[in-house]
Amino acid sequence: MRRSFYHYILTERGNNLKDPKQAFAAAVSKDIMFPKQSEDYHEVADYLELNTNYIDSMDLFDQLWEYYLENNQ
Repeated sequence: MRRSFYHYILTERGNNLKDPKQAFAAAVSKDIMFPKQSEDYHEVADYLELNTNYIDSMDLFDQLWEYYLENNQ
């Protein structure tokens, strides 16, 4: 079953906000404007670059997107 990036990233939430993946996942879960149904890299990347201030580096997003692709087949 295919799922959106949003639904994947929610599985990365945790209590360790010093872990970049967990901190990012926590921020996404609170972002009411996040494109929740998207499976499109460019749509999500553009949203993060233009509309958020909770991601310090798009390298983290790229890494998480790769994990998403591996786990969403």
